Amino acid sequence: MRHENPNTSQSLGADLRTLRKARGMTLQALADALGKSVGWLSQVERDKSEPSVSDLRAIGAALDVPISMLFGQSPAPVEEQGYVVRKGARRPIGSRVAGLVEELLSPDLTDDFEMVHSVFEPHSEVKETVIRPTQEVGYVISGKLDLWIGGRYFTIHPGDSFRIRGEPHRWMNPHDEPCVAIWVIAPPVY
Repeated sequence: MRHENPNTSQSLGADLRTLRKARGMTLQALADALGKSVGWLSQVERDKSEPSVSDLRAIGAALDVPISMLFGQSPAPVEEQGYVVRKGARRPIGSRVAGLVEELLSPDLTDDFEMVHSVFEPHSEVKETVIRPTQEVGYVISGKLDLWIGGRYFTIHPGDSFRIRGEPHRWMNPHDEPCVAIWVIAPPVY
């Protein structure tokens, strides 16, 4: 009988499989990186085995995601699981290092895309150019965001949207108020 851990998502295995595949890793490659067997990893991905916290740290490092991404959201009523994510139950993702606070709006990572709520703090920026094998669409709800996409510069205002197709990009919020945006990213990268 499997012991249920209230701190892990019921979709942890599916999320891990999606993240692994989005990075082009085989079961064998990830198992090797973790120093584990393919059988163990397969059981984790099928939610037949529960990884320890140290295993989750190693998985997060191997997949380049914060460990918080591997913990489930707050418990939801059974009828809402996999369908609804309440405001207080969003999973934090990414890193606050550059002044960016992100939360997963999607119930899990099992779709062909993920939806993210992003808050770009005032006077923050990512200094390094980012290139991901994704298609991304963003919509600014409030504040302003300066974007460089494929060598072009844009200031995005509330109500504006933008698209990034695997192009080099970076962002900056040199303004005095936070910028709040919604991003849809395919395939999921967090």
